[in-house]
Amino acid sequence: MTPYMAGSSHTGLHARLLNEIGQSIVSGEFAPGDQLPNGDDWSASYGASRTGLREVVKVLAGKGMVEMRPRTGTRVRPRKDWNFLDPDVLTWRFGARTTAEDARALFELRRAIEPTAGALAAERATPEQIAELWAILAEMEEAGDDGARFAIPDLAFHQSILHMSGNELIGSLAALIETALMISFRLSDDNPAGQRHSLGLHREIAQNIEKRDPVATREALLVLLDGAEEDARISLAARRSKEE
Repeated sequence: MTPYMAGSSHTGLHARLLNEIGQSIVSGEFAPGDQLPNGDDWSASYGASRTGLREVVKVLAGKGMVEMRPRTGTRVRPRKDWNFLDPDVLTWRFGARTTAEDARALFELRRAIEPTAGALAAERATPEQIAELWAILAEMEEAGDDGARFAIPDLAFHQSILHMSGNELIGSLAALIETALMISFRLSDDNPAGQRHSLGLHREIAQNIEKRDPVATREALLVLLDGAEEDARISLAARRSKEE
C-alpha cells in the first residue's frame, strides 16, 4: 500500500485486467445496462484466457457492478447497486479526474461516522488508548508538512478514534473506510498550506477525548473535517490550473 492509496489485493495480469475493466465501467465507457464484450473479444483485446476473464467478471459481480445471466451475457448494473465502499471501486472512482463533487461525497461519509465515534471515544476510551493517540499525534507533529510521512499517522489517528468508540461495529469501519480516508488525504497532499496547520485541531480532539468531553470532541472533529474538505478543494483547483 502506498501512503496515499489502499492497494488492491489482486496481482499481476489479474489486477491489470480488473483495473482496466473496472475503470472502463466507472468512467462510463460501459454504461449501466450495457452488455460487456464476450469472452473471445476480450481475450483478443487483453491477451488473457477466457478463464482469467471469467474470474475478473466474478470479482466485478461481487462488487455489485455487473450481473451475469445465461444467454444474455454480462451487463453493467445500475450505479445504485455498486459497492462504492469497496477499495477497488473507490480507487477507480477517485482517480486523476476527481471532482469537487467527488470530494464532497467522501467528506459527507466521514462526517456521518467520525464525529459520533469521537463523542463515544470521549466517554469510553481507556487510558492506554488515549496514550496511544498522543503518541500518534507526536508522529504527525514530527512529520510536519511532509505529506507522505504525515498521511500514515494521520490515518492511524482517525482509525484509532473509531476503535476508541468502544463499539465493535464502528471499530470495524476503520478497515472499511481506510481507502476513503487515504483518498481524502491524497486529495489535499499538495495543498499550498501544507499539513501542519491541522495539528492544532488534532491536538484539540485528543485533549477533548482525554477530558471526557463528547460534545467538544464532536465539534472539533466537524471543524477538522470542514477544513480538510476545503484543503481538498484548494488542491483540486490548483491541479486544474496546472492542467489549463
